[in-house]
Amino acid sequence: MGNMSVIRLGTRASTLATTQSEMVAGLLRSEGLDVDLTTITTHGDTSTASLAAMGGIGVFASAIRAALLEGEADIAVHSFKDLPTGRPLGLAIGAVPVRQDPRDALVARDGLTLRNLPQEASVGTGSPRRAAQLLAARPDLTIVDIRGNVDTRLGRVRGLGRYAKGGGKEDLDAVVLAASGLARLGHSDAVTEFLDPSVVLPAPAQGALAVECRTTDSRHGTLAKALAKIDDRKTRLAATAERAVLSHLEAGCAAPIGALAQLNPASGKTPEVLTLDVVVAAVDGSRTIREHVSVELPEEVDPALAAAHTLGVTAAEELLDDGAADVADLKASGSTR
Repeated sequence: MGNMSVIRLGTRASTLATTQSEMVAGLLRSEGLDVDLTTITTHGDTSTASLAAMGGIGVFASAIRAALLEGEADIAVHSFKDLPTGRPLGLAIGAVPVRQDPRDALVARDGLTLRNLPQEASVGTGSPRRAAQLLAARPDLTIVDIRGNVDTRLGRVRGLGRYAKGGGKEDLDAVVLAASGLARLGHSDAVTEFLDPSVVLPAPAQGALAVECRTTDSRHGTLAKALAKIDDRKTRLAATAERAVLSHLEAGCAAPIGALAQLNPASGKTPEVLTLDVVVAAVDGSRTIREHVSVELPEEVDPALAAAHTLGVTAAEELLDDGAADVADLKASGSTR
């Protein structure tokens, strides 16, 4: 299927998913492809259980991946942070477009920030990672597990019920969401504070999109060429390092692990340097372990990606050396030490 007349892009029906899919469709159309969206319903969309109970946000990806393998769709766009690190045989990440803001964002009533939220304020999130780091910074907070799309979550904040269709519950003091998702939906104006990574490290690959396709279609043909054009080297390197932490610790996307890699460009005789900050936090916020590692990158693409992956493994091993397995239910996958 090297040259396709119409590319079928499989997507969930949520507003954020279709918005992100349309963004990628637009990039591919600018490269001369004809792209149509195909809606796919996932178990995560129909279940009312918490994400942790369902085994993490990977439940959203499984049905779409099945559609790719069965030929019902040609490509799919995932929030990279939600994609399990294990990839089914026959699928590949064909492109990782330019990343948006990776930080988490606080949306609070009355313009409040994390520091000036009142004692025992109620903060909604469905992420154990966010909950753990919020409690580490503010042990007095009352964390409320929430589900639903972005507008529904915003509507839980007192005074922001207008965001939810039919009105919101307005029963919380604040919620925490990905800054990138809010930006893609045009809701950045609701943010009262972008949380500094020194306080709350984002999920590995947060803010990045992954365009998945069948392996054969990632290697040759019109689609492969278009995907190569929209792939961003800086974003792929950062996501590779961050997701290697999760993979090596055999942790799911719902684990209380944060990671953020940043690429410092070459200057003169100084080579590119990739830095990586990681954290593991106890779910009650009682203990956190942070590490900072870096590596000089070779110029060639494949060796640079290999170095980024090794950097993530190194960070994971340092977390384990400092007791991360006692903080969260983690283990090394093929320990290098």
